[in-house]
Amino acid sequence: MDYTDTETFTTILDRTETREKGNCFEDFTEGDRIEHAPGLTLSNYANELWASQTLNHDPMYWRTDAARAADFDEPPVHPDYLLAAVMGPTVEDLSEKGGYFLGRTNVRYHDQTVTPETELRVNSTVQSTATSSSRPEYGIVTWETEGVDAETGEALVSYERTNMIPRREPVATDGGESATAADGGDAEDGGLNDDPPAEFVTPDGDRFGDFAEALDEADGRDAAVAYRHERGRTMDDVLVATLPLMTLNTAKQHHNVDVMADSPSSDIVAYGDVTRSVALGHARSDEATYRELGCDDERFHTFVTPGDTVYGFTRVLDAESTHDHAGTVTFEHIAFNQHDEPVYSGTRRALIEQ
Repeated sequence: MDYTDTETFTTILDRTETREKGNCFEDFTEGDRIEHAPGLTLSNYANELWASQTLNHDPMYWRTDAARAADFDEPPVHPDYLLAAVMGPTVEDLSEKGGYFLGRTNVRYHDQTVTPETELRVNSTVQSTATSSSRPEYGIVTWETEGVDAETGEALVSYERTNMIPRREPVATDGGESATAADGGDAEDGGLNDDPPAEFVTPDGDRFGDFAEALDEADGRDAAVAYRHERGRTMDDVLVATLPLMTLNTAKQHHNVDVMADSPSSDIVAYGDVTRSVALGHARSDEATYRELGCDDERFHTFVTPGDTVYGFTRVLDAESTHDHAGTVTFEHIAFNQHDEPVYSGTRRALIEQ
């Protein structure tokens, strides 16, 4: 028998089983700890490719003199690349089966002096599991993930994320009547349906004092400190396929056009951390950022596919003078596409130079 004969091979494929990748909802138990096998050695090439392609061009990540002026010994690994390199190796064990990414929070950078050639180890702990009240074929899992320096064992970055994960066997539900916001149901509007402020204040510059002054100007008025960023970035093959694969993100959504042709997006989609990094790159271009502190309440609102252009919008929520040379600013960032549809949102805290 010639296995390469097309008709014969089609028959053989129909009769053989596929050895599947990834885990189903039933494979996760609260308290389980998962050591993700691949890990990564952070490379200067991958770091620069990530930062350049997502328009994160802060000189301290590129030039030794700028890094030393920011109190680094040498240009460090960009925090967006570090975060993506920690999340990438988790996909095979946690979410390769597919399912909606419901959000990530408590992103914390524990060490920002990470340099290229640092070897990562990544582990996740199952925080909770729950039944989806609206989708009987899925369950909901939350993990805490940590990336550590393999040599020292010190934590570098950590976060919590929640996904819907396919079940092997659907379960009976109430049909969605008690669906929660994380479950894809309706949530309280939280003011989202209120009328927008009567006016918007734009900071005069990129320093902490400029943000604080703009907040003072808006205080007591029907006003908010918010502005759009001029740059946009169109999603191409490098952003959609190369960057996630470079972080060992094996999710088929980013590189298998054949499978995704029959999906709701009808195409491969961008890795959420790429979309996020583009949005934050736009924002940082209008800030004198000194250090990243963390992000919370990150959500992805709709598909980003090849050819879509991602723009950025920022709202300044708070500014607190916490250091002699920098202050802590809390931002809300919203990325949107060429149709003005939000695709990502999250809050972020960063030290901004005085």
